[in-house]
Amino acid sequence: MVRPQVDYGAVEFMRVLTLTPFYPTASDDAVGCFIAEPIRALEELDVESCVFAVQPFYKQRATPNGHPAQWVRYLAIPGGTGLASSGAFLYASLLSSIRQLHEFRHIDLIHAHAALPCGHAAKLLSNELDIPFVVTVHGLDAFFDVQVPGFVGRWCRRTAFSVYRAAKRVVCISTRVSDVVASTGADVTVIHNGVDPVCFCPGDSDPQHLKILSVGTLIPTKGHELLLQVFARLHKRYPNASCEIIGDGPERSRLTRRAQQLNVGSKVRFLGRQSRKQVADAMQHCAIFALPSSYEGLGCVYLEAMSSAKPVIGCRGQGIEDIIQHGHNGWLVCPNDLQDTTDALSVLLQDVDLRRRIGSEARRSILRGCTLTHQAEQLARIYRECGA
Repeated sequence: MVRPQVDYGAVEFMRVLTLTPFYPTASDDAVGCFIAEPIRALEELDVESCVFAVQPFYKQRATPNGHPAQWVRYLAIPGGTGLASSGAFLYASLLSSIRQLHEFRHIDLIHAHAALPCGHAAKLLSNELDIPFVVTVHGLDAFFDVQVPGFVGRWCRRTAFSVYRAAKRVVCISTRVSDVVASTGADVTVIHNGVDPVCFCPGDSDPQHLKILSVGTLIPTKGHELLLQVFARLHKRYPNASCEIIGDGPERSRLTRRAQQLNVGSKVRFLGRQSRKQVADAMQHCAIFALPSSYEGLGCVYLEAMSSAKPVIGCRGQGIEDIIQHGHNGWLVCPNDLQDTTDALSVLLQDVDLRRRIGSEARRSILRGCTLTHQAEQLARIYRECGA
């Protein structure tokens, strides 16, 4: 079949097939927003994305929320046991529809998000249909053998390794992530996630009410318990301080009890899952954003808080170290270090001018290099370098 010639001037039009297990839904517009939002920015660069959002059959069927996508359910063995084979099952579910799509609307490139299952499915589709593919690594568990132990974990590692080696390019969200993938010998490029600086913009916070905000899934590595311990140390010294935690997860009940045990239950609010608009509003009105996560590939929430001109506390040795310059546009602490984190929060709570200066520099850093437009431009360049 001859592909129609389309004249887009000096810029080559591209059609990209996006395979992703993360995508916004009606019940959670934050999940996969880091996939959907750059896709909209790519449209301005003559890149059309055909999105296939995938989910295993045993999960509750997702309800789309307006971001264009075709939702695909595929056979998979539940839990970590089935992760190693999930890409092959996904490939079998996709092959017929992708073949038809390619015949009638030529696909230049496949962009898979995460090696399993989408990267493995993309590799198999690439072999069958002769379409090149790239894969993005969104976290530090690039080989899935941290979350999946034993034999199956080793199987996951071998499969992920083969995906990275076969990809035209492996996109990593930070230098920290690229260091993990480097052992494969793959062609790796770092592209940081981008932020919408209009949605996440500066707002007024009450200087008489020192609100500390944290946003993240409630799991141990995110450091919420450490934050509670720090707040318990400081709240009497700063009686106008409070803490809000947005997010849900398996640790919520235990963390709520822990706040009571530390005698700060009346000053800590667990707000659960919130919409993107609610998160943006909370970031506008906080004094400090703190997420002392000890296992973070990058962390979109740090970038969003920086775009909102807030001083951000993150951890050394994590992906956010690419962006934060300690004491200039943010604050870095040692992971799991109670005293270091206490000192950092105390310094920022007591000095409004320092908070404003760091927040202003944080906003400037985002505008200089971490907006959705910056991310889309870098992705478009990779697509054109790797496309058919």
